[in-house]
Amino acid sequence: MIISKAEYLISNADVEKCPKADRPEFAFIGRSNVGKSSLINMLVQKHGLAKTSATPGKTQLINHFVIESRITEKKPKQNWYLVDLPGYGYAKVAQKERAKWQTMIDNYLTKRKNLSAVFVLVDSRHTPQPIDLEFVHYLGTQGISFCLVFTKTDKNKPMATTRNVRAFLDKMLETWQFLPQSFTTSATTKQGRDEITAFIQNVITNFYEKPTTANT
Repeated sequence: MIISKAEYLISNADVEKCPKADRPEFAFIGRSNVGKSSLINMLVQKHGLAKTSATPGKTQLINHFVIESRITEKKPKQNWYLVDLPGYGYAKVAQKERAKWQTMIDNYLTKRKNLSAVFVLVDSRHTPQPIDLEFVHYLGTQGISFCLVFTKTDKNKPMATTRNVRAFLDKMLETWQFLPQSFTTSATTKQGRDEITAFIQNVITNFYEKPTTANT
């Protein structure tokens, strides 16, 4: 995938005010401080597009970015949305505010018609965390398509990453019949970028090649 444009578009707290659902959309979410902004910037190859912060809970709205890409230089450009969602879990805000975030995220995930996939980020340095397992269970109950992205592999020993990823997937298999697609990544070494962008490209191609009602 060749990305020719990656620009911030809009932030809001109401799914009804999101941009027109006329193109494929990919949302990124994870526990606070999982490295979400760094991963987004790495994927689109634009430093500073998503704002990184040492303070957990910095992202508080539904943030839309317009991405323009093509498969090769000779192929036509395709437009899609990348969405940076607030992290779940720890944040130094009141319980009432966290509840409001949760409602906002729920509404977005269940009502956004062009949402093509959700990338759930999980810190590869840790053993399976209940909050991550609870969130993917929620996505499953809602029938929302998602992938797992294990982050920060450069900050871990390779065998520890393998062990933690396997433990997370094994934990899912206790209640899941089939596992979602998963990726191991590092925003520093760019590990996983080619695999994730290839996945996104495949979904985009299927989206634009999908026959319209008028043609059926």
